[in-house]
Amino acid sequence: MKYTLAVLLSLLSLIAAAQDPDRTYKASVHSVKLYRAGDIYAYPVLSLNSNDQLELHFDDFDGDVKNYYYSFQLCNADWTPCDLQRFDYIRGFQSSRISNYRSSSISMTRYTHYQCQFPERNMTPSRSGNYMLKVFINDHENELVFTKRFLVVENKVSIGATVMQPFNASNFKTLQRLQVGINTANSQVRAFSPQDFKIVMLQNNIWSTALRTDRPDIFRGNYYEYSSDEGTSFSAGKEWRWIDLRSLQLLSDRMQRIVDTGKRYDVFIKPDVERKQQVYLYYTDLDGIYTIENREGNNPYWQSDYAYTHFTFVPPGNQPYNGKDVYVYGELTGYATDAGSKMDFNESMGVYEKTLFLKQGYYNYSYVTKPVNAAPGAPLSLENTEGNYYGTENSYTILVYYRAFGGRSDELIAWTKVSSYFQR
Repeated sequence: MKYTLAVLLSLLSLIAAAQDPDRTYKASVHSVKLYRAGDIYAYPVLSLNSNDQLELHFDDFDGDVKNYYYSFQLCNADWTPCDLQRFDYIRGFQSSRISNYRSSSISMTRYTHYQCQFPERNMTPSRSGNYMLKVFINDHENELVFTKRFLVVENKVSIGATVMQPFNASNFKTLQRLQVGINTANSQVRAFSPQDFKIVMLQNNIWSTALRTDRPDIFRGNYYEYSSDEGTSFSAGKEWRWIDLRSLQLLSDRMQRIVDTGKRYDVFIKPDVERKQQVYLYYTDLDGIYTIENREGNNPYWQSDYAYTHFTFVPPGNQPYNGKDVYVYGELTGYATDAGSKMDFNESMGVYEKTLFLKQGYYNYSYVTKPVNAAPGAPLSLENTEGNYYGTENSYTILVYYRAFGGRSDELIAWTKVSSYFQR
């Protein structure tokens, strides 16, 4: 009996470790959005023991009413579950029901929209760190529907960051380098070695391309600096492409045509081409995210429709890239390079094509390439489809983690944001 229980606990531990922090497990669930309450552009970050709240929205195409519940999982800096019981990091109840829902109206697509704000007074995080929001049915966590990341920070050290050009002349015009400094003077943190801090750097809040380091390039008393070309440089890319789907009655500037059959909408985007050789052009973008909005004056959450949105990318000479696959990339595809975002090459037309089912809103996207049959963690490239220009506006988020001696989880003790806008 003891052996069987040990095996079961081991399997449950492996399943928990394998859970993706940003993944939808139920095909009928769409348009999952999590952001700081009242700010549709903000990344979901809470300050510990504050009145901050996050806002969650999602649609269920089954169109019925389900008993959705949510809970939190505290994770380490690498998003593996921490070695703590849930009552060690959640103050109050261990799960809560999502009771705010509404059926869609004046839309051809039938769905039920769910939303909630958290943390609530009877259920709130009690430790800082990486958290995975879990949404499941009937208060049964084995009926998991989706997961989303959010962060809880307790500022204990001061942090500063600057975007600079790389030292290496060959990357001077294509990469952006971060210079990050941490000062522990007058802080509550007692570090025994320079490796006690873990630094995570995100470009446009994308975790799949994050850079991580625990080795400062300069260590002097209470000051730690991270600034090497190899450890803190990102491909600059170019400003994100966009499609405005806020109206399905009038053509926006990137739409080629709208087809309304009375049963569905089809939106055809004007064909896109390579930007590698094009002159760099600055314009304001959303750094890869999308927003749920409409221009008809209706509620964007339960009175917006969905459209089959057709993307077309024209490669040079109408020939496919040799040994490379092309993907539609951005929050609209979960920043994933998988079957859901991979484009198909139409040999008769000489173009790459992809259709996504998108809710009315404003969307940023790019095209990226990866080698054919590449491993899931293989790096993606903007080199052919978009090109890289050092003056591109990108936002960077820097996170500082620390584990106290004898601690069983990584604390998030500082964060900051910086933009490369000044480099234009």
